[in-house]
Amino acid sequence: MTKVAIVILNWNGREMLERFLPSVMRHSRNEADIIVADNASTDDSLSFLAQHFPHCRTIALDRNWGFAEGYNRALAQVEAEYFVLLNSDVEVTHQWLTPLIELMDTYPTIAACQPKLLSLHHRDSFEYAGACGGFIDRYGYPFCRGRIFDRLERDNGQYDTPQEVHWASGACLFIRSKDYWAAGALDARFFAHSEEIDLCWRLRLMGRKIYCQPDSQVYHLGGGTLPKGNARKTYLNFRNNLTMLYKNLNQRELSHVMRIRRLLDHVAALQALLLNRRWDDCKAILRARRDFRRWQKDFEADRRRIQGNKVSSCSNPNSPFSILWQYYVKGRKHFSDLPHPLSTFCT
Repeated sequence: MTKVAIVILNWNGREMLERFLPSVMRHSRNEADIIVADNASTDDSLSFLAQHFPHCRTIALDRNWGFAEGYNRALAQVEAEYFVLLNSDVEVTHQWLTPLIELMDTYPTIAACQPKLLSLHHRDSFEYAGACGGFIDRYGYPFCRGRIFDRLERDNGQYDTPQEVHWASGACLFIRSKDYWAAGALDARFFAHSEEIDLCWRLRLMGRKIYCQPDSQVYHLGGGTLPKGNARKTYLNFRNNLTMLYKNLNQRELSHVMRIRRLLDHVAALQALLLNRRWDDCKAILRARRDFRRWQKDFEADRRRIQGNKVSSCSNPNSPFSILWQYYVKGRKHFSDLPHPLSTFCT
């Protein structure tokens, strides 16, 4: 069995492959198999790969399955001890895999990890989609070491120690294959957005750990598929986030959190409409809440299974504070200013 398989999911991303795949081939071929899984692209991605990267394995999927199911179907065709789910817009660096492999080999309780993610355009700053490891606040809002909401910190080495986190970024997710399948893989119903946070939450409830290993660093372009400000992205983020909460939260916390989220989501919709003049985002938030209510029953079996199989005794294993309160009321704009994010509500 191969030790490490890097799988890049592609959809009409020929330009991204041309720009970023050379760094992956150059800095990874000695340590990993490199595979491009194509989500039925209509551009010339596959012919480009055949011509310019004939030694790169390709998996041609029969249609665009989205991020979650696209990866599930591709990874089902890959045998490796470790999977690396790598976005097509990531530039890797010399020996970037070595610290990740060493961390996972040394600590078998760690199910998944990520490198430090820096911005391709501002290379001394963290990148939005994961920065130096992700966390979730009490009400389901994600934030990172190095990024709270849209505020990105400059990387001054302040987060250069390996750290247990709540979630590792799907832009570069290094995960044990046996844990990936044991947790139920990515939830295909999400299609895209929040699916890696949901997967990492399920892993943590199983007693597994998630880490960031900043000795490895990569540069991420970001926003390649659905750029910031896209109403479709707003819709998926809100719908999937509510679904993730419903699946994973203990009953003791669920009703309280959902009541608060209903209020906060309607405030967000009003803000999008009245302050930002973004009617599309307002509609997307309201539609996300409506569609969550409609498909909530489809996740009842998942919820029973997750809650029944968990080994954690915590009613809410996320950060015990509201990041909205910390950021907007307390004025804490940097991760280092926050209360300890790994504190939990334990029974």
